[in-house]
Amino acid sequence: MFRKSIIISLSSYKLSLDEKRLLKNYKPWGVILFKRNIKSLTQIRDLTSHIKDIMNDRFYPIMVDEEGGKVSRFSNIIKTQHFTQKYFGKLFEKDKKLAIKLYTEYLDFTCKILIESGININTIPVLDILKNHTHNVIGNRSYSKDLKTINSLRDICFKTLNKLKIACVSKHIPGHGESKVDTHKKLSVVNSSLKSLSKKDFKAFNNIQSRFAMTAHIIYNKIDKLNPATHSKILIREIIRERLGYKGIIISDDISMNSLKGNLNERAQKAINAGCNLILYCRGNFKESTKLLRQIDEIDAFTKKKTSEFYNFLR
Repeated sequence: MFRKSIIISLSSYKLSLDEKRLLKNYKPWGVILFKRNIKSLTQIRDLTSHIKDIMNDRFYPIMVDEEGGKVSRFSNIIKTQHFTQKYFGKLFEKDKKLAIKLYTEYLDFTCKILIESGININTIPVLDILKNHTHNVIGNRSYSKDLKTINSLRDICFKTLNKLKIACVSKHIPGHGESKVDTHKKLSVVNSSLKSLSKKDFKAFNNIQSRFAMTAHIIYNKIDKLNPATHSKILIREIIRERLGYKGIIISDDISMNSLKGNLNERAQKAINAGCNLILYCRGNFKESTKLLRQIDEIDAFTKKKTSEFYNFLR
């Protein structure tokens, strides 16, 4: 399998001629879709079918951020603004039995929409632990302040999506809850000690069973004061891989976010060098996508093996 180590995004509801050539000639590992790509079920089904036809691959990875609440790429089709992860977390802390029932039904419903749309990866769950000072960019996307609540709902999410053959992307590893900054706009620096982070924030990601995990663009100052997690060998290799025991594919968060330094090619290469297996690029700019695809390497042996396992999961 020849694939470049990048997930790209598209500009609109239909593939442009340039985008068709880009997919065919450079073969990115996968595609991520946004609200700008989703107008109706018929349209999105046509788009994903077209992508898979071009790639000659019925299991070609197509992902989406369909968290519910404010992060809903299907908001033109389904209305899930009330069904945040925090909503289910609060319900779980009041009535566990009812929360489990409703959350399972909600996940089942959204998964069936994704399946009908030709999508096979959803970037949930958000496992960041909510704090009083957590920036609103996470806010109600988090299940709770309570680790037990997060772990319980996390496992329901894994179980339900696995049953329906939608892969999960746990995020934002190793934890975004201590951040007081919107990392879409600028770099966040967390000053908590490794001991403090290990007791709570990192624990939500301990031995997680999702096939994919997405990094945080955050500097953990007491661990690596020079590099955000996405660009940190220490964070990815020593914390995420060794301490947290994560064995799946690590995806960078979007490299076009303002929290990273350097041009896009530099950001991508730093992430790969640090230990990310795949780069995520979400801006949908054709020229930028082309530059990235020309530069970036083919996926390595580990990512090929894990991709093969993902394909077997979908069969």
